[in-house]
Amino acid sequence: CSRTMAETSGSVDFIVGDETYQTWYKVFGDLKSGSRPLVLIHGGPGIPHDYLLPHASLSETHSIPVICYDQVGCGWSTRLPDKPKEFWKEELFMDELENLVACLGIANDFDVLGHSWGGMLATKWASTRRPKGLGRIVIVGTPASIDLGDKSVAMLIEGLPDATRAVIKKHLEAGTTEEPEFKAAVQYYFSQHICRLDPWPEHFAKSLERMGEDPTVSKAM
Repeated sequence: CSRTMAETSGSVDFIVGDETYQTWYKVFGDLKSGSRPLVLIHGGPGIPHDYLLPHASLSETHSIPVICYDQVGCGWSTRLPDKPKEFWKEELFMDELENLVACLGIANDFDVLGHSWGGMLATKWASTRRPKGLGRIVIVGTPASIDLGDKSVAMLIEGLPDATRAVIKKHLEAGTTEEPEFKAAVQYYFSQHICRLDPWPEHFAKSLERMGEDPTVSKAM
């Protein structure tokens, strides 16, 4: 027989200096079940959680409580479009993650899955702060080196059709990345090197749509 996953969503206060923000989260399953929960850390920075939602099925198939959240600055969490580039640091997001697991009462026993930037955040957090309750880290699509990652992206751009490559380079150099022409070229790049499914899965398309509503974090970092 099939089961229906229990879902609970909400937000926790995240205090930075004299300001209080909201970190939105959703829990699939029961955090009091006795099973170690899994926290999903999305990439970007600034690409909301939606594309990671298929992992929530682990709650049903393996009785693992799964937690997804939107990092501050994107998605359903507090958006801060007026914050300067200097505000968006790894320490901010490590503080937020620490605050989230504490507020949810799981700080003594949990696992994390970090995708892309989320994997970078998870490894930096684990290696520098050594959270006592962290059991395992699953890293998905995370570069081992930013420099090598940038070089790899540059190589992929060089392999694009001449016209598409020229559009991307023109707008990156001019800082006009909000132009429809640039967005269309980037979408083609995504279709070749990020997700080749056509049409894109609903959750993935939703994440990109919501990032586009407020790209503050992705531009800053």
